[in-house]
Amino acid sequence: MVNLRELSKNPVRITSGHRLCAGCGAGIVARQALIAAGNTPVVVINATGCLEVSTTVFPYSAWKSPYFHSAFENAAATCSGVEAAYRSLKARGKVKKDIKFITFGGDGGTYDIGLQSLSGAMERGHKMLYVCYNNEAYMNTGIQRSGATPRGAHTTTAPAGKKRQGKLQNKKDLTQIMIAHNISYVAQSYVGDWNDFMTKVQKALVVDGPSFINILTPCRLGWGYNPEYTMEISRLAVETCMWPSYEVENGVYKINVEPKVKKPVTEFLKLQVRFKHLFEPDNACILEEIQKNVDEKWIFLQHRAKSVCKV
Repeated sequence: MVNLRELSKNPVRITSGHRLCAGCGAGIVARQALIAAGNTPVVVINATGCLEVSTTVFPYSAWKSPYFHSAFENAAATCSGVEAAYRSLKARGKVKKDIKFITFGGDGGTYDIGLQSLSGAMERGHKMLYVCYNNEAYMNTGIQRSGATPRGAHTTTAPAGKKRQGKLQNKKDLTQIMIAHNISYVAQSYVGDWNDFMTKVQKALVVDGPSFINILTPCRLGWGYNPEYTMEISRLAVETCMWPSYEVENGVYKINVEPKVKKPVTEFLKLQVRFKHLFEPDNACILEEIQKNVDEKWIFLQHRAKSVCKV
């Protein structure tokens, strides 16, 4: 658990006044991650996406750290190169400071078109933290479905209509894919709990190697809700187990937030326009299938958290 008084003394490395939407979770993610990094210098790599286009409108920048904008597909590879160059310079005595490296990417640039460079960076062991601000679609380019889009969600490329009711497939479990890379630290978090997320960032940044945090980041435009509900919707995702908050340290699973009363998934879905069609009588079976999938994954996670042995 982080110390709030100590955090308040840390530098704020992204300014207010950027052009992200009101209620957007991406700015919250970037601000909190960089505050959690403390006073150590941080180099930021940012894949193309909402966070990038809204904070770097030429000739302005909201970033107070060294910042590198990459394409959608290669942010992790870019960070790998920068980190490798730093290690080389430090080994030759040309750089004395300790420097941390954080890469930010949306789910489109992480789950899909950036997965190959992310996997390579994790496998090679670069000392970097990759943060996926996961708003569950390609929000920057028109709200197209991604591998992170949940079953039944309406998007511009998987619309709800007469022929089908939103996305037909369940979302990809990228967090488990990262765990399969056998890196030292992997976590899921959510913007509704600053302590959960910032604690995980601090853990990730002291790992001697790569680390990955997948943080659920509601999008008021793509999800369809009023801006003031960002935190509430994020918390409901955890309380319904649609998005469990957990971490895996050196192979050891830990559930960070276990709801006292597990709410039905409808409590999360009903607040968002993208799921509005699911509440029509003919679509009751889809809601049942979504609930069943969530229940199965929650049982799987609980089993892992109780049965896994320390490495």
